[in-house]
Amino acid sequence: MNELKVIGRERIGHIEFTGIEGGFGKDKKAMLVKDIAQIHNRPVFKINELINRNRKRFTDGLDIIDLNKPEFAIFLRDSEFTQNQINASANIYLLSERGYAKLLKILEDDKAWEVYDQLVDNYFNMRSAIRQDNPSIVANKRLEIMEANAKTRRAGLLYKLAMATKSESSSEAMLALAAKELTGEMTIPVMKQKEYSAGEAAKKLGISSGQKVGKIANKLGIKAEQPGQNEYGRWTNSKSRYSDKEVPQWVYSERGVQAIKSSISKQGMEEAK
Repeated sequence: MNELKVIGRERIGHIEFTGIEGGFGKDKKAMLVKDIAQIHNRPVFKINELINRNRKRFTDGLDIIDLNKPEFAIFLRDSEFTQNQINASANIYLLSERGYAKLLKILEDDKAWEVYDQLVDNYFNMRSAIRQDNPSIVANKRLEIMEANAKTRRAGLLYKLAMATKSESSSEAMLALAAKELTGEMTIPVMKQKEYSAGEAAKKLGISSGQKVGKIANKLGIKAEQPGQNEYGRWTNSKSRYSDKEVPQWVYSERGVQAIKSSISKQGMEEAK
C-alpha cells in the first residue's frame, strides 16, 4: 500500500473536499466518505450504511480502505479528524475512483452522476498530467474525457426516453441510437422484456394487493440481493408514495409472475386473497 498524504483542500466548481493521494497506488487520488457525504448532501452514517450493506462488492486496498486503525492515526489527524470523531466512528472509509464509481451505482441518482463527471474530469484524472507540466497532455485528456462523458449522457437520455415511450418501434429506434452513441454502431438491441410492479402483478394474477405478492415472493426467495437482478426480476428505484425520496422496489419479469402464479395454484387462491 502506498503512503497516504493530504495534498490540501481541493475545489472544483462549488465542490470543496480534502485532496488525498496514495493508498491505492502511487499518485492515485482518493476521497474520504465524509467529503463524499457532504458533496451528495447525505449524512455520513447513511453513506457508511450503504457501503456496509454492500461491503462484499468493495475490494479492500483496491476500492476501499478503512482508516479507523492505529496505523492511520497520524494521517487522520492530518485530515482534520478529532480524536472524538475517531473514537465515535466504527468505520472511516477512504474510496478510490473505482470505489467511488461503485458507490455511485448504489446511490444511482442524476446528481450523483453529474458530480462524478466533474470529479473524473478535474480531480481523479487531471492532476498527474498537470504535474508533468505538459499542456498538450492536459488539453487532450480533458477533451477525451469530456467527449466520453457527453456520449454517455446522451446515451443515458435516449435510454430514458426509450423506456418511457409506449411504442415498441420508437423504443427500439431510440435504443439503437443509444447503442450508437456508446459503440459507434447502429445496432438494434433486444427489446426489454415486460416488467410488473407488485401492484401490477397482483392485478394480473387476481390477488388482493401488491403486498401479498411481495410476501409470496419473499417466501419463495426469488428476489435477488440489493442491488441486483435475476430471472425473476430486478431491483429498481421509485419515488415513495409519501415523499420525494426514492426507495428500492422489486419489479417482476414474466417468469417472476409465473413463479407467484404457480405458488398460489399450489396453496389455493383463497390463501393468497
